[in-house]
Amino acid sequence: MSLQDRLDAFKAEFRAARPPEVRELMERATAELIASGAAGRTLKAGDRAPDFTLEAPDGTPVASADLLAQGPLVVSFYRGVWCPYCNMELQALEGARESFEAAGARLVAISPQNRVNSRKSVRENALGFPILSDAGNTVAAAFGLRFALPGYLVDLYKSLGNMLPLFNGDESWTLPMPGRFVIGADGVIAYAEVNPDYTRRPEPVDMLPAIRRAAAAVAA
Repeated sequence: MSLQDRLDAFKAEFRAARPPEVRELMERATAELIASGAAGRTLKAGDRAPDFTLEAPDGTPVASADLLAQGPLVVSFYRGVWCPYCNMELQALEGARESFEAAGARLVAISPQNRVNSRKSVRENALGFPILSDAGNTVAAAFGLRFALPGYLVDLYKSLGNMLPLFNGDESWTLPMPGRFVIGADGVIAYAEVNPDYTRRPEPVDMLPAIRRAAAAVAA
């Protein structure tokens, strides 16, 4: 089953189990984010990726420059442990990780959640790659992904127990749009995919051609 098939099946179950007013608010927020054009203002292939240094779940600082010194880097922006769609994507990325590594790339996820919740995400999803903590979505903002939740969605999240300040350790009520990037060793983005609809995610293997091109550029 493809990643999108899994997401669609979960979405159908979620919709069936929730009152219409909950579904309507969530769909309204997604439609408004799409209409805002925010996805069109994110970094694209050919842009230079911002440098970053973030903490791994064990507190170790991880610098993008150090990772890129080893070859291409795959970066996936992850909303948090509370998001089932994101967790299914992490699992799919883990399933593709060996293919990425065989092609010469490293894989990391970046999330606004704190290190405690990142450790939980790594454990529960059986990941072999780190989730780096991006407090306040600072790095996400540098990629153009950060957005503020509208007030009605904040209220809905609170009613559902999704207390982002507790998960993330800041009061901003911001999230990253789900995005994946392949960054070449030269720091230039070779692949970029961003979708303001968090229920839609491409297959991880879609990145392999860009990874292989980026790796070949290093070897040349």
